Amino acid sequence: MSKKFPLQPKHPERICWGCDRYCPSGSLACGNGADRTMHPLEMLGEDWYLFGDWGIEPPPEQAGAGAADEAD
Repeated sequence: MSKKFPLQPKHPERICWGCDRYCPSGSLACGNGADRTMHPLEMLGEDWYLFGDWGIEPPPEQAGAGAADEAD
């Protein structure tokens, strides 16, 4: 079973997000010679998982917030 992918990590720049190992950016274990894979939060913003086909459901507190705004 793979680890749960964090939606909004506190310091995404400190970790490589390219596989389930989540290695520190200074000691990548994959050994493929590539740079650190950025978290989607770094590229697309805090609401990255709401758009596109990520297959990630928004957390309950955010899913309900949109419905309350529409009711006003």
